[in-house]
Amino acid sequence: MKALQLIIKRVAEKPSQPWALATLVQTEGSTYRKPGARLLVERNGKTLGVLSGGCLEEEIGRYGQDVIATGSPVLLSFDTRRLYGCDGRLKILVEPVPAAERNGNLITEIGWRLRNRQLCRMRTCFEGEALGSDLLPPDILVTERPGVFVEMLPLPVRLLLFGVGPEIEPLTRLGGNLGWVVEHFAHPSTFDEHFRADAQTAALVMNHNFGRDLLALDRLLSLQLRYVGLLGPRKRHAELLARLSEYRPLDFNAIASNLFAPAGLDIGSEAPEEIALAIVSEVAAVLSNRTGGFLRERRSDPHTITTTVSGEAA
Repeated sequence: MKALQLIIKRVAEKPSQPWALATLVQTEGSTYRKPGARLLVERNGKTLGVLSGGCLEEEIGRYGQDVIATGSPVLLSFDTRRLYGCDGRLKILVEPVPAAERNGNLITEIGWRLRNRQLCRMRTCFEGEALGSDLLPPDILVTERPGVFVEMLPLPVRLLLFGVGPEIEPLTRLGGNLGWVVEHFAHPSTFDEHFRADAQTAALVMNHNFGRDLLALDRLLSLQLRYVGLLGPRKRHAELLARLSEYRPLDFNAIASNLFAPAGLDIGSEAPEEIALAIVSEVAAVLSNRTGGFLRERRSDPHTITTTVSGEAA
């Protein structure tokens, strides 16, 4: 997600410049990135983004220069087993993107939708006569067919921080490095009563004050977020929930699945920076439907993904 945000930023900074956009549309075997990864090419062949472990970007940049010059998209196929010693095959569509100017272009439209946390579904046709990408209306149905990759672009993770403790600064820095939207509330009373949550919104309560933690928790639990974290010992968390249940009925089964208390993965954290790392890692794992365990204990290779001809994961 961070790479896409950097691409959006670069295009916005140079509205009079044309570009080429390279999209990984199909993979087989072990590949560095999954379908949907994107790379931006400038007129001089300079690239922004990563589609491989560094072995393909320069060549994609050369093709991108031709695409910008001719205005014609091209589908590239790479067998990394034969050329680069990796164990995979991949297809990459390189398409022209006109200068944004005043009316914008595909990339600036993506940026506008993501900033406003709107549905952003993208279709990339990489076989047939009409090669290229476009954004689909939210209410349109798309028939699956070969040579078409349809992707729901994920919203940036939005992390709500409640508190003023020493962990705020490293949490904000780490979240920013990942491309997350971090919103800080020094006091829970400043939190908008009409706030609209989504599946990519998580929250962390760390006021170090029982009353403020209680107020923040009361406002957050009704949002049914996938992740709500609490700092502090288990006894204190139990006391907070017990006090909250005196004011309104609580579904403790539902709370147990989404409330992470104490917050963070078990990595032996002590310093604020270490605690922030543990919490950010846990948020990322939860929102990715992962458990946060050791990769070496996974039965499947994390870099292996096979796609169908339509570009959807099989």
